[in-house]
Amino acid sequence: MILQKGTSVQGMISNLQHCSVHDGPGIRTTVFLKGCNMRCKWCHNPETISFQQETLLYPDKCIGCGMCAEGCYSGARVLCGKRMTPAEVFEDIKLDQPYYGDDGGVTISGGEPLCQPDFTGALLDMCKENGINTAIETNMSIPHDVAFPVLKKCDFIMCDLKIMDDEKHIKYTERSNQQILENISRLPELGIPFLVRTPVIPSVNDTEEEIMAIGRFVSKLKGLVYYELLPYHPMGLSKGKTEGGFQCERFEKPTREHMLQLAQCLKTLPCDIRVAGEQV
Repeated sequence: MILQKGTSVQGMISNLQHCSVHDGPGIRTTVFLKGCNMRCKWCHNPETISFQQETLLYPDKCIGCGMCAEGCYSGARVLCGKRMTPAEVFEDIKLDQPYYGDDGGVTISGGEPLCQPDFTGALLDMCKENGINTAIETNMSIPHDVAFPVLKKCDFIMCDLKIMDDEKHIKYTERSNQQILENISRLPELGIPFLVRTPVIPSVNDTEEEIMAIGRFVSKLKGLVYYELLPYHPMGLSKGKTEGGFQCERFEKPTREHMLQLAQCLKTLPCDIRVAGEQV
């Protein structure tokens, strides 16, 4: 699904995170867009899957006060999703601008920000016009002619390559990886630095063969800053549930020893390797 709004563009926003240090270089404002075209079974942000505004349910917080219609006072029901214009989002971004320094800036994440290309492009333009460094976190599964006009507005690109085998990729994400492979292979055309990440999920893609296949594919690409392995964490399971909405599954957490073992195999490749942000 790709949302277009023409000249009166709005985005469906899940959250704005101020002073983030985990979504790109330096101190950043991360804009989480709501809506994704993939259904990764281990999703870290399941509240951003739907393109619609939703009520997130936290049953453990319910105190049985019976005041649901007036508004939940205990935090058991939380509204997620708000339509905003780029200008409205930028008003929040400006609060962080004095803290960006030389390295920080704005990261647009999700969900999948390239599913809302008009909004994402307009917000990136607004940031660039105000001298703010821009980055994006994307699954790269959007058609090339939609994705690349937006990506070229970025100073830095962070993307995922989860599984090399297409059949397995479809099984665990409900989407083919063919568009992803094409888009990543063409990133050098943009001349923009980028990194590729793989979330390591035990029983899914945590073998040396799987990780090496991905590593061999990305390591030869000009402009790659580093290839990063991210250990699975069941954080998505702690997020609020929606009635009839997407539910992620639980997997085992990989041990640090196993993560380092995978990283050591990758050390034979001609690129920098990181595990959860740490250089190996």
